[in-house]
Amino acid sequence: MANPRVSSDALAAFAVFADHLNMTRAAKELHISQPSLHSKLATLARELGRPLYLRSGNRLRLTADGERVARFARDHQERLELFLAELGGVPVTRPLVIASGHTAYLYLLGDVIRGMLSDRPGSLRPLHTNRQEMQTAVRTGQAHLGVFSLHVLPADLVTVPIAGYPQMLLMPAEHPLASRRSLRLRDLAGAELIVPPPARPHRINLERALTDAGVGWTIAVEAEGLPMTLDFASLGVGLAVVAGCVEPPPGLVARPITDLPRVTFHAIHRPGALDDPRVADLFTRIREAVPAPARRRAAR
Repeated sequence: MANPRVSSDALAAFAVFADHLNMTRAAKELHISQPSLHSKLATLARELGRPLYLRSGNRLRLTADGERVARFARDHQERLELFLAELGGVPVTRPLVIASGHTAYLYLLGDVIRGMLSDRPGSLRPLHTNRQEMQTAVRTGQAHLGVFSLHVLPADLVTVPIAGYPQMLLMPAEHPLASRRSLRLRDLAGAELIVPPPARPHRINLERALTDAGVGWTIAVEAEGLPMTLDFASLGVGLAVVAGCVEPPPGLVARPITDLPRVTFHAIHRPGALDDPRVADLFTRIREAVPAPARRRAAR
């Protein structure tokens, strides 16, 4: 069987589509009609002999082959842009993309982002994701680097621990437990806790730890993301378990829970990603921005 002839134009279109997973937005960014975009994607799938995306309810998602093609398409486009920039002797303008969540952006990455954008405006684009979305973004080339706390390390990505923190109980300064220097899970018996929605890793791990310790507790409220958790805690709705890097808002204090495992944040990238000097520089900046004690805790 002859090797398929793959259109570079179709690959470029698929890379944009994979970023949005929405025909309308992708076609608008490409400045083409939706039928034209659909035709390009259909041609690419036919040339490769496999489906690249599927519809799941009202949403589109990439197949496993689609993720591989998206990764190749983004790499191909980036290498082409880098080559043309070098050939023309002009600076590379395509921004690096970093994927992370609330906690890392607020307490680990702020100085790095400010520094890079101050040195070269537009050189870095933060992508807000949850843990699974971050891994998908890195895996498919949508993001150059990810930073997140991981409990299970992906086998196909490079993960480097950069910071480790104890888990803390966040509570009003006048709460009875606030007078203690440290806590154990049994001290949370009967507590009303602010927790993430079901199926979130932090929720699952916390519920398992409390159950194993024989500690009864109740849900005060389910909160999506750290800012909402801090808002509810400030309102006195309930107590929250957060990473030790989180700075308590005014009126709240945090105490370590000694029998919960530490939270370790990792920098995540694809094999070979650091061959790009820009990505290597971003990686170095992130590691150097983390306070030395947090780096030592992460290395344990």
